[in-house]
Amino acid sequence: MSDKYECCKFQGSLVALDAETGAEQWKSHTVLDPPKAFKKNKAGTQMYGPAGAAVWSSPTLDTKRKLVYVATGDSYTDEDINSSDAIIAYSMETGKIAWISQVESKDNFVMGRGANLPESLGPDFDFGSSVILHDLGGGKQIILAGQKSGILWGLDPDNKGKILWQIKLGAGSALGGIEWGFAADSKTAYVSISDRIVREGAAPGIYAVDPKTGQKVWSAPAPEVKCASGSCIPAQAAAVSVIPGAVFSGALNGHFRAYDTKDGKIIWDFDTATDFDTVNKVKAKGGSVDASGPTIANGMVLTNSGYGQFGGKPGNVLLAFGVDK
Repeated sequence: MSDKYECCKFQGSLVALDAETGAEQWKSHTVLDPPKAFKKNKAGTQMYGPAGAAVWSSPTLDTKRKLVYVATGDSYTDEDINSSDAIIAYSMETGKIAWISQVESKDNFVMGRGANLPESLGPDFDFGSSVILHDLGGGKQIILAGQKSGILWGLDPDNKGKILWQIKLGAGSALGGIEWGFAADSKTAYVSISDRIVREGAAPGIYAVDPKTGQKVWSAPAPEVKCASGSCIPAQAAAVSVIPGAVFSGALNGHFRAYDTKDGKIIWDFDTATDFDTVNKVKAKGGSVDASGPTIANGMVLTNSGYGQFGGKPGNVLLAFGVDK
């Protein structure tokens, strides 16, 4: 980022569109105050704030309370805000903020180097995954939120997002911790941990958590594997998907696995980081499994393989797995 760039004026937002026409019904920002000039950097460039609190995951709908929830990213400046690294609830009808529950304050972070960086840098522990509104039974619900700090949070949707419990499953880092997404069935939440750049205390793998109590049900650390070439990072940063009896998780070393939802034992393990003969005759090679999670439909599990960013292996293949008959 250039020292001459007047950082930062961007503020995250949520927009409601008419499903039939695409017309904007309302737009609401994640930062309550508009950006204003507050200092000049060492290069003499005017700096602005507050800024940031980007939304980089899909919103979650709560039809019972007529709210929509988003999880936000870092603050971009030293101007303090209460809506970064937070869960925000908006009215579905008006876009008005109903409540904000911040879990990490003063997490000021932007990519790059130079005079535009905040003077007080945070750990970059923003939210990269959507929250889950989970039924606990008896009319009770809980909001589950996974953070790059490696913490899974349980929040009360009936008490303005009050924190009910938290459990730290990984060491956490700017690349997760919990990065792209987790999953839940009727009884359990399944969380993959990246910890790809953690030097001490890394805990990559997949973990099962009881949404009622926030207690760990089981853990399945990432297996050690030998790689023929290239990166062999065991991090499981990609979003996970679950069906009755099996939860699916991919790793940066290319392995794609199905785990038993009862105890976390590996049902099967497939190394995607190899060459493939494709149905459309395009030359293809798998790599890291990262970002988006697998899609499951009509007895098939589909996943991409190949993600060359942040130490991952590039590739260009879509793989389909079926049930043996």
